[in-house]
Amino acid sequence: MKAAKIIGRCLLILAMFWSCENRTTDLPVLGVKKVSDTGDTLYHTIPSFRLLDQDSSLITEEVVAGKIYVSDFFFTYCPSICPKMSQQMLRLHDHFLEEEQVVLLSHTVDPDYDTVAVLKEYADALGVNSSKWHLLTGDRDHIYELAAEYMVSAAEDPEAPGGFIHSGAFILLDGQRRVRGYYDGTKPEKVDNLLNDIDLLLQSQKSAP
Repeated sequence: MKAAKIIGRCLLILAMFWSCENRTTDLPVLGVKKVSDTGDTLYHTIPSFRLLDQDSSLITEEVVAGKIYVSDFFFTYCPSICPKMSQQMLRLHDHFLEEEQVVLLSHTVDPDYDTVAVLKEYADALGVNSSKWHLLTGDRDHIYELAAEYMVSAAEDPEAPGGFIHSGAFILLDGQRRVRGYYDGTKPEKVDNLLNDIDLLLQSQKSAP
């Protein structure tokens, strides 16, 4: 998928990215909505996926079924925003370490380099609990297609630092794999908002009949 096409799709979510500043106790469901023949609203959801994490474990949509999760895109040798993103994701990891209903997924945009072994070394250096935070690798096309479904950028670009472009967004999803918010993963104050919104979703999920 070409960078221009991905970036074009990302323009669709710019307003949503910043809409998280005006949160309520009921987070919106973001993305294109459709109406079924029976009149039901059909929300955009992330499709099925099959990737490997830093422990060589197969990670599919079943891992996040019914759970709140945060997703992002990075690469281990990224010279620009990734170190900041990893430190902020580590904040989420530490904060929700004992909360079984919260999972973190980080997808490499350079799976050719970021093998399971490389991701394992990266995760160990951060002190990651692999049951909480899955660093994912796999087929490049599959990962880039997933990025498009998350409505963020991920593409090879020789002119970009490190040779790849990717979004700096942390994406919040609910137990039905619906997008509920976008947050700048390089800014601690935006991740503070994300922490609060995860708590809102947890409260809503736990109070649901």
